[in-house]
Amino acid sequence: MLARDLAEPYPTVRLSTPATDAAFLLADGKLPGLLVVDDHDHPVAILPGSQLLRWIIPTYVQDDAALARVLDEESSDHLCDAIADRTVQDILSKKKSALPVVLADDTGIEIAAIMAKEHSPIVAVVEDSSPTATLIGAVSVAHLLERLLPPKVRQAESAPGQP
Repeated sequence: MLARDLAEPYPTVRLSTPATDAAFLLADGKLPGLLVVDDHDHPVAILPGSQLLRWIIPTYVQDDAALARVLDEESSDHLCDAIADRTVQDILSKKKSALPVVLADDTGIEIAAIMAKEHSPIVAVVEDSSPTATLIGAVSVAHLLERLLPPKVRQAESAPGQP
């Protein structure tokens, strides 16, 4: 099972994409994160949904989750106002981390290792290791686990009285 066989088309955003557009894309697609690409569609970052939430949820609530109960419904309805004037570039982590990218010929275990090491719910799959490599697609952790886990053995329900 190679990365090229697992890769699927995946939504991308640019650094200049409004953060609210990225949030809608995540929500509508029920995605764990988004691929961020440059103007030539080369992957430059992964935007995990959790990173977006860090901008939406007030810092005092992140520091003490018990304080979430003090937010009334009206305040909750305006949480996304925090990203209204932001772009994807604004909300990406400022910490320099490795871009979770795998090559087309990498195996499922190599993909899993990159995901685990980088704490990334998705990896970009590129044709080769050049900086201008063609983006093939992405592999999500759910799709990878689907392939790594053994098939479920479903018990056939038998009618009463049948063995």
